[in-house]
Amino acid sequence: MTWMLHQYTANDELVQSLAQRITQDLLNAIDERGRASLAVSGGSTPVSLFRALASIDIPWSKVVITLVDERWVPQTHQDSNALLVHRHLLRDHAAKARFVGLKTEDENPFLAVAEVEAKLLREVFPLDVVVLGMGEDGHTASFFPKADGLSEALQSEQSICCGITPPNAPYPRMTLSLSALLGARQLFLHIIGAKKKRVLEAAIEPGPVTELPVRAVLNQAKVVMEIFYAEQD
Repeated sequence: MTWMLHQYTANDELVQSLAQRITQDLLNAIDERGRASLAVSGGSTPVSLFRALASIDIPWSKVVITLVDERWVPQTHQDSNALLVHRHLLRDHAAKARFVGLKTEDENPFLAVAEVEAKLLREVFPLDVVVLGMGEDGHTASFFPKADGLSEALQSEQSICCGITPPNAPYPRMTLSLSALLGARQLFLHIIGAKKKRVLEAAIEPGPVTELPVRAVLNQAKVVMEIFYAEQD
């Protein structure tokens, strides 16, 4: 089995536990290499986790933070994951961390892949900790069912990031590739609520990855996926 499930009644309890796990992993990396890297997801689910992490006093100046994926909008846009991270994670103690975003001035993410890959290799990689989320459609990162660019993101062993155009979402996106995610030392999945639990249970069962792309990070043998699930927010 390449995944394990941690269940909580309330998200507050989950957040405290997961924040402690993440900070300990970052401290271990700092002790070993003098630096640590953390890739986080957007959306509403991780906001409380971001605030909990920001309240913990570790050597954040030795931590570089990046995104699992990003909508192709300016950083000042309300839908920008970078803006979410700046508001809720890069504050308090964690204000000392360095942030490396995925957005460039290019017209679309497909044109920016080479530049973003070079930046990630130069400033972020290797990844120590990755925190993923999951949508009710079974997407994680920007691995959306039937998305333009999904095959490259899931199958390429060379690409660190890929452009994605989701079929039912308003913006194209840049996403870390599956290969990049599975190269992390520690992989977490943070989900809340019964609907997502049912999606998770379906994804654990055999079936097409293109139907429920989260299967790609659950049913693999490279790194243990630790799932942190709360019944309610």
